[in-house]
Amino acid sequence: MQRFSGKTVLISGAASGIGEATANRIGEEGGTLFLLDRQEDALSSVASELQDRGVQVAYAVCDVANEQQVNQAVSKCADTYGGLDVLCNIAGILRFDNFHELSFDAWKQIIDVNLSGVFLMCRAAIPHLLNSRGNIVNAASTAGISGLAYGVPYSASKGGVAAMTRSIAVEYAKQGIRANCVSPADIKSGMTRAPKFPDGADMSLLMRASSLSGVQGPEVIANVIAMLGSNDGAHINGENIRVDGAALS
Repeated sequence: MQRFSGKTVLISGAASGIGEATANRIGEEGGTLFLLDRQEDALSSVASELQDRGVQVAYAVCDVANEQQVNQAVSKCADTYGGLDVLCNIAGILRFDNFHELSFDAWKQIIDVNLSGVFLMCRAAIPHLLNSRGNIVNAASTAGISGLAYGVPYSASKGGVAAMTRSIAVEYAKQGIRANCVSPADIKSGMTRAPKFPDGADMSLLMRASSLSGVQGPEVIANVIAMLGSNDGAHINGENIRVDGAALS
């Protein structure tokens, strides 16, 4: 399939996990890529591997919680390729704490990246997406639906992403923009590798996020992101699609 031939796709969090898998999938389908991440070495490596496979790709180091960096990165993408067709907001962070011991700085850090970062990216991209009648795919989480023990700020941020996505879909549908999000359960990624839990954490509470088919790789999420971002998702708008192996069923 070449569903993204002639399309420019901007992906945040592209240096690892779901972001990297999404870049690989969309690149295989002919997409022209502009990749963002804070991890310059890993981002450069991902871009080089894609280029070696014949994918047209550029990248910029960007902290999605930094307004100036986001505006500069989105403008650079549009200037480099003459526009923007699809925005995939994948960047995110996760930590585990007893809620009553959570510092305000830790709360703000997660909200800044996971929620405000999506706001900044969408706001910067929408003027370009209006020109292309493009679309947005955001990474939410089942944690924003069912709750996540020891992960209150993460749950709050992802619930906010889902609500923001629905509102964008309603506001811009008549102007040709679609906005959807994907909610994974537990996925193998850098964010979930060797997590640190608070002392005495009840691990049975965390099993509520586990899919019945076992932990999957990030490619299963990238597949759904690619469908939503392509014309195959042309009449899907304002949806939050669970990709959780029946974890919440």
